[in-house]
Amino acid sequence: MPSSHRAYADWTPSRLVSWAEKTGLGTARVVSEIMASRPHPEQGFRSCMGVMRLGERHGAARLEAACLRAERLGSYRYKTIKNILSAGLDQLALEEEVSSGKAPAMHDNIRGSEYYK
Repeated sequence: MPSSHRAYADWTPSRLVSWAEKTGLGTARVVSEIMASRPHPEQGFRSCMGVMRLGERHGAARLEAACLRAERLGSYRYKTIKNILSAGLDQLALEEEVSSGKAPAMHDNIRGSEYYK
């Protein structure tokens, strides 16, 4: 086994998820999704370790907020979380989804269904 692989031989997906749970449930879900998105969970270990390193650099609270935002975006990637943290988007409040059922406001550049009849 190559030396780069031996470092992760003792790691299991459940071990990484339980480690991520110490930061928060959002972080644990992101770590789980990273591993689930790969053909073999072991292929996601480095990305998961990178996510956990972001927590050491930025703090657990900011990492959890960034993971919740990434989860809301549906993007379970290390790079997404890193960009959220570097841009400070984790410190902004998440917008509530508006599901009023109304059609968007009409203005001059929206033709609508009446135009195409």
